[in-house]
Amino acid sequence: QVQLVESGGGSVQAGGSLRLSCAASGYTYPHSHMGWFRQAPGKEREGVAAIYTGGGSTYYVDSVKGRFTISQDNAKNTLYLQMNGLKPEDTAMYYCAASYRTPIQTLDVRGYDYWGQGTQVTVSS
Repeated sequence: QVQLVESGGGSVQAGGSLRLSCAASGYTYPHSHMGWFRQAPGKEREGVAAIYTGGGSTYYVDSVKGRFTISQDNAKNTLYLQMNGLKPEDTAMYYCAASYRTPIQTLDVRGYDYWGQGTQVTVSS
């Protein structure tokens, strides 16, 4: 049973930084893609960043390009999201997700098979 556990969320002021982590366990072969998604109250879940685990290609939604960086540590089975220059509109619950499928629309929730429980990020102005 694949398990994804996020950590690192919190409350920061605008312009601040946070690093989210997602520890993956329970899988017998590597995922094809992993990603970070977020969902604000009353809004649909949206893709923020994704990585092709085999080659390291990364993908970002336009609103976070230049501010967020997705990375992976294969030795630790951990996915990261470094978030700099945070804005109030980044406030949301952030979820880690993993996919075994390829190809996929990397920032589309429908492409992912497993999800973590989420970690809250709150940015105040």
